Amino acid sequence: MKFSRLQIPDLIAIEPKIHPDDRGYFTETFRQDRLEEFLGSPLTFVQDNESESTQGVFRGLHYQLPPYAQTKLIRVVSGTILDIALDIRKSSPTFGQHIQIELSSEKQNQLLVPHGFAHGFVVLSPSAKICYKVDNYYHPEADRSLNVADPALEMNLPVQDWIRSAKDLNAPLLHQADLFE
Repeated sequence: MKFSRLQIPDLIAIEPKIHPDDRGYFTETFRQDRLEEFLGSPLTFVQDNESESTQGVFRGLHYQLPPYAQTKLIRVVSGTILDIALDIRKSSPTFGQHIQIELSSEKQNQLLVPHGFAHGFVVLSPSAKICYKVDNYYHPEADRSLNVADPALEMNLPVQDWIRSAKDLNAPLLHQADLFE
């Protein structure tokens, strides 16, 4: 596995080593020891989640407030998504900045999104199945969303006719939201 820091250095892109042969392929999708070695600190995942969505669905931008904040390790099992991570740490030099990265089952690449980031994705393929690990359990009272249509975020996403949940449609703008200090 190859780990690399993105433009916002706390976000980690992960590229697997794929071993193809005439039967198909083999790859490791997760190695706790190598990830912790790269991060320089321990990380324990406690829950795996999975979602499936159709083309044009936008899920997010979601996060949980401390002490229930979650680090997420996102992987696409089928299809292609444009994954987004937005820095919502008020004290961060990259506050309000985001990255967009295409994740796909074909590339088998992954994204590690740490505490202090809102996360979301839009499905680019006819459908997509996403699996992600989290290091804290879901707590409804800490659950928050940001409105991806907030002009201040300058998302410039390739999909204009998003399909979003009522929760995401009614999510607050960045300047109205509960954020990380």
